[in-house]
Amino acid sequence: MKFQEKTAFVAQCTETISALYDHLSTLDPVALTALPENAALILIDLVNGFAKSGAMYSPRIEALAEPAAALAGRFLSSGREVLALADSHTGDSPEFSAYPVHCLKGEWESRLVEELEALAVPVVEKASTNGMQEPAMLAWLAEHPQTDTFVVAGDCTDICVQQFAIALKTHFTRQNLPVRVLVAVDLTDTYELGMHGAEFTSAAALYNMEINGVELCAGIA
Repeated sequence: MKFQEKTAFVAQCTETISALYDHLSTLDPVALTALPENAALILIDLVNGFAKSGAMYSPRIEALAEPAAALAGRFLSSGREVLALADSHTGDSPEFSAYPVHCLKGEWESRLVEELEALAVPVVEKASTNGMQEPAMLAWLAEHPQTDTFVVAGDCTDICVQQFAIALKTHFTRQNLPVRVLVAVDLTDTYELGMHGAEFTSAAALYNMEINGVELCAGIA
């Protein structure tokens, strides 16, 4: 791709971002009672190394811990499934060429935040940004064939959430199964660092998920 001259590029991007803002700001919530009883909540990377402290800590992620746990509690109380995916890396993980060392397997950073640990939410450990690559995740899906609606939340919107949600959707599309994947926008976020503006990258990721068949909702009411 060859980009336009800067002024034209910025003008076009500004128009696009404005339209995207209008779209995202008018999303409606989905009531938990409107979801089928077999709906599952998938929480991604709400672990100490992102939400409490460490090289990859972000206060934006920390702010998700309590409301995400509250939603998990509501799912569990209604008899619905909840599953957490948690970063868990070996010391020689290739991921550390792109990100600082974080969430080493068996250490405090790789554990779920205490708000979720208190609910005894089952965990699938993941060694990469895409939790759908984990055999344990595929096994869980195979063990829950009745689940045809997934609510996805957590971090980071533009990395692990985006990769998982699209991969989950395409996993079922390949099988010609009309499974519904929803991302709860109010319970997803990413970090702020330099050119990585959290709101811009989140908005772009949400748009990318939507055009790949993932549904967006303001939250679960």
